[in-house]
Amino acid sequence: MDRTIQPEIQDLENLIVTLPMRTTLPNGIPLAVIKAGEQDVVRMDILFAGGRWQQTQKLQALFTNRMLREGSLKYTASEIAEKLDYYGAWLELSSSSEYAYITLYSLNKYFAETLEILESIIKEPLFPEKELNTVLDVNIQQYLVNSSKVDFLAQRSLLTALYGNEHPCGRLTEEKDYRLITPDVLREFYDEYYHSGNCAIFLSGNVTDDVIHKVESAFGNTPFGNYRYPLVKKEYTFTTTPDKRIFVERDDALQSAIKLGATTIERTHPDYLKLRVLMTLFGGYFGSRLMSNIRENKGYTYGISAGTLFYPGSGMILISTEADNEYVELLIREVYHEIDKLQVEPVPVSELTMVRNYMLGEMCRNYESPFSLADAWMFIYTSKLDDTYFARSLQAVKEVTPEEMKELANRYLCKETLKEVIAGKKLS
Repeated sequence: MDRTIQPEIQDLENLIVTLPMRTTLPNGIPLAVIKAGEQDVVRMDILFAGGRWQQTQKLQALFTNRMLREGSLKYTASEIAEKLDYYGAWLELSSSSEYAYITLYSLNKYFAETLEILESIIKEPLFPEKELNTVLDVNIQQYLVNSSKVDFLAQRSLLTALYGNEHPCGRLTEEKDYRLITPDVLREFYDEYYHSGNCAIFLSGNVTDDVIHKVESAFGNTPFGNYRYPLVKKEYTFTTTPDKRIFVERDDALQSAIKLGATTIERTHPDYLKLRVLMTLFGGYFGSRLMSNIRENKGYTYGISAGTLFYPGSGMILISTEADNEYVELLIREVYHEIDKLQVEPVPVSELTMVRNYMLGEMCRNYESPFSLADAWMFIYTSKLDDTYFARSLQAVKEVTPEEMKELANRYLCKETLKEVIAGKKLS
């Protein structure tokens, strides 16, 4: 290889995302295995279909998941932390709209020991009151810190404006809600959703037959928890406020946070994959239209972004930035100016090619490691998408035309439906 000669640039013809090996454990739990990677490390993800969409009071799902590591019948919180540290393992707990995630990273040679800890955490948590109060105090302080930030306030107000305060997205958490969380509240949610009939397992990394056998022995042979048939999915309707602009006053704010948003299509819609290309060009990477104009040319902000967020039954277009108070109106005017251009002028082929190359590069990077592959296939599972999603994504990026971009801009970037939320100091 002559390193003085630049390699030829080649188009990405196919996107090969390694398929997981799928099976069902004897007790009915679906198991997906991604065998990849050379290091003797394995990752185990256990998913329970129980997030804030299913909770009966605010914060119930979040703290049920968070408290799993704070003590079980076999181990105290300190013992769990010490043992995981001793074995070089790492435990992550997270909760989303509809799912709770328990993720264990372990060295293969200590997988039996770390799996025993994980089994106790999941099957016999105690939700001890002393540890719960400590966790709540920490989270209350974090909430109070966030409540002083204009970006946090603007995002909350936008969600309420788009979905209404009876919808999970617009049902805002207050400090008093933390005080209502008790061990009994968490135990109720745990009994309802943390069982083998409401569970899926993903294994990734250097997954050997021995690892699979150990997982089956711990979680797959018999039902565990308050087992029942799959629960009915909860559906919510949302009510959008008629107000175009919402202002959240923060007298001590040095800058204002600006959020423009509207509800939009879901990931399963036929237009979605090409809409992704439009949103990337509009505000989804450093060279986007919004960044080039509002940051580079006008200097109104250090950064501005546009993209789509997704919740069960709904998508949301979001344009987000912070700016000095004096630039707020000028900035919003420029956002609308860029929308007008997309709706009237076809995107130049050279610009579309640049966006394509950026997105194709991101695709390659996102699916190159065993753990990123696990994230990708969990995304497919939780989003109820099919295995052709990645191939269709590639096809959409490669095939979208300037004329289609203009049509999509007219269809989905509607200035009239965008809510304008500004959080900051009111100018006299």
